[in-house]
Amino acid sequence: MLNWAKPFNIFCLLDNQQYNFDAPAFESLLAVGSKANIEVNTGTAFAQLKEFSNKHQGWLFGYLGYDLKNETEKLSSANFDGIRFSDLHFFVPEIVLQLKEDQLTIFCDADAAIIFNAIQSCSIQISSSVKNPPVIQNRIAQENYLTTIKKIQQQILRGDCYELNFCQEFYAENASIDPIAVYHQLTELSPNPFTALYKLNDKYCLCASPERYLKKTGDAVISQPIKGTSKRDLTNKLQDENSKTSLLNSNKERSENVMVVDLVRNDLSKICEEGTVKVDELFGIYSFPQVHQMISTVSGRLQKDLHWVDAIKATFPMGSMTGAPKKRVMELIEEHEQTKRGLFSGSIGYINPDGDFDFNVVIRSLLYNSTTQYLSFQTGGAITFYSDAAQEYEESLLKAEAIKTVLR
Repeated sequence: MLNWAKPFNIFCLLDNQQYNFDAPAFESLLAVGSKANIEVNTGTAFAQLKEFSNKHQGWLFGYLGYDLKNETEKLSSANFDGIRFSDLHFFVPEIVLQLKEDQLTIFCDADAAIIFNAIQSCSIQISSSVKNPPVIQNRIAQENYLTTIKKIQQQILRGDCYELNFCQEFYAENASIDPIAVYHQLTELSPNPFTALYKLNDKYCLCASPERYLKKTGDAVISQPIKGTSKRDLTNKLQDENSKTSLLNSNKERSENVMVVDLVRNDLSKICEEGTVKVDELFGIYSFPQVHQMISTVSGRLQKDLHWVDAIKATFPMGSMTGAPKKRVMELIEEHEQTKRGLFSGSIGYINPDGDFDFNVVIRSLLYNSTTQYLSFQTGGAITFYSDAAQEYEESLLKAEAIKTVLR
């Protein structure tokens, strides 16, 4: 399917990698080609998206960049941006392919049999992903990273904020990769339930995310923030179980998780009927190939006749990638980070013809501009007053390891 989609300027693949934590709507969903699309930067982006959505009923696929915060919270971003994704892009696909329970459904205006035969005739071979391994550099030196964490903790002590998600960029210049092949290797090494491969002309997002931002089914919405990470040890079952237990019992990780749960509850209360927001699961421990994660689930019942764009606008960006209080930490993030986040810690997702939607959190993701050959990925974690700066640095390296391994 991806080799068939390769020549198109725009496509979006969403894949749950056969995780079944809940009943999945599909195994994978591939939207190809564009009958109409909107690509805008912050300013009046949400209003334009709402108008676009009202005009084009049916399937919509797209992404939301982190810096839409500048529109919703009257903030600004002046940090370096090597990839240059626009802040928002949505498109009406020419063709949608849905795989579910060994059945392929093709949504299109053309002859589905012709499309199916064209896909079947494509090669299933994956090319060499990286001809010359790129030289990965850190935007922030370790010493500066540790100093920055201490500055953030002083701001927490002063009462500026309670928790701040601080990220650093890893990057390479003159990088030549095949995005589809790298995506295959990344998801083979680190399969996660909210993976995505997004192509917008010469820009790519290769996303191996474990996290859901917001899902709507009927009038029900859920958000599943992640806060809390521990390393897996697949060579030693006892050690692996100990790591899992330590994560569950860690006061630091639990305090970070409950803080973001409170933030998400507050966000959902803006868009849900009064009294319907509840925490379905607190401190759930879920295991992935590289790490164990602490995930909580918050749900609610949407206000009647609320437009899906307004639901996104009121809750974006997600609290797990900002901190608390939300607006103040986003100001501090801009002050301390050295790279514009762009699509990183934004969201990729879809709206189906019934008006239901599902959006992920763009983490564990590689961004690539094939024209400039600039390659970038960011990792980070929640900083509290009790965080250990050296451990936070090591955790950020752990989260980057799967991407670094593939690029080697």
